[in-house]
Amino acid sequence: MNLSQAYLEWEQETVERAKEQERRSVVENLLLFRFGSLDSELQAIIPSILALSPSEFTPMLMQLSREELITRFSMQN
Repeated sequence: MNLSQAYLEWEQETVERAKEQERRSVVENLLLFRFGSLDSELQAIIPSILALSPSEFTPMLMQLSREELITRFSMQN
């Protein structure tokens, strides 16, 4: 593997991590907006929420109650 290939792979991984972090920030901000804080129960369901596409998780985060979200996504763990 030459240096250019290694750089391209590093760059791609960096871009992917940035996208994942951005999605996580969106989910955290929606939960904060809806519920005022991110307690341990809400933090615990974030990885399960992130498994969905934004078009799937956004309506759920805006419509379901805190209890419904915890019940729905805790079952997936």
